[in-house]
Amino acid sequence: MADILTSVFRTFMSQTDVNKDVTVVPHSACSALLPGDSSDIRSVLLPGDSSVSSSVLLLGDSSISRSLLLLSAVMAASELGVRVVFFTQTQIQSLPVSLQKCVPSPESLKKIKFSYPRTLGDLLQQVAGLHESQNTSPTPPSLIIVDRLEGFLGGNHSEDQSSAAHLSALLCDTSSFLTHVLKQRSPSSAPCRLIASFRSDVDSEHAGGESSATDPILDVLDRYFQMRCTLDRDRSYEAAAAGLKELWNVYLSATGITEDACPKEREDRPAAAPKEWQLSISPDGSMEFKMA
Repeated sequence: MADILTSVFRTFMSQTDVNKDVTVVPHSACSALLPGDSSDIRSVLLPGDSSVSSSVLLLGDSSISRSLLLLSAVMAASELGVRVVFFTQTQIQSLPVSLQKCVPSPESLKKIKFSYPRTLGDLLQQVAGLHESQNTSPTPPSLIIVDRLEGFLGGNHSEDQSSAAHLSALLCDTSSFLTHVLKQRSPSSAPCRLIASFRSDVDSEHAGGESSATDPILDVLDRYFQMRCTLDRDRSYEAAAAGLKELWNVYLSATGITEDACPKEREDRPAAAPKEWQLSISPDGSMEFKMA
């Protein structure tokens, strides 16, 4: 899943960084999302080896996380042509500004199914239903997205740890199950990816996106998700002097899978070296990334 996130970063990369690396996707949402030569994007999105990460936890600001989830969903649907299931408690009112400037085709948006479970029980039931739907659905989803995991937890840390483990295990098992179904139907199919966002009560430090204190729920989630993508607000003098609405540091790092969780995915564990990006959000809400 980190490969799709990285593709989002590259698609909306600053012109300066694009000029440094001619192999990345051009900085144009239109050229990236409209039909045409999408070989560059597909080479990033389609796995070339077993190092591709199938699950990632997006940690940080809820509104920015949702925008990144929507960008990932649209990219997967429009460029790969795969089905996406997007779980969220709150109605999606509009697309991120970066997509509004170049709206994807209605046909590609139809590949994204939005579901609105209100409670943890609703979410568990709907995720479990993805197993059953494969008996009748000709095209299983290849990307599962869950927006704002913290909203499905009740505030009791002891109970929330158990709920987080239960939900994560079910999501991981469902992703593995759908990967098996996809491979049966087409051996060359990419795995079913999983991405979820979570807003921790514990703030992140600037260096490396590592938590300054232990969040017991986050510790549980890290057992199941292969990668963590941490959003950290840059409040430095340089950021303020740049005249930007907001400047964020984005850290990609491996979290590791326990011996108990997702045995089929342990072999796909990515390298532990963190990857850093910088996200700038202009006053109109549009996003631009560059490599740190």
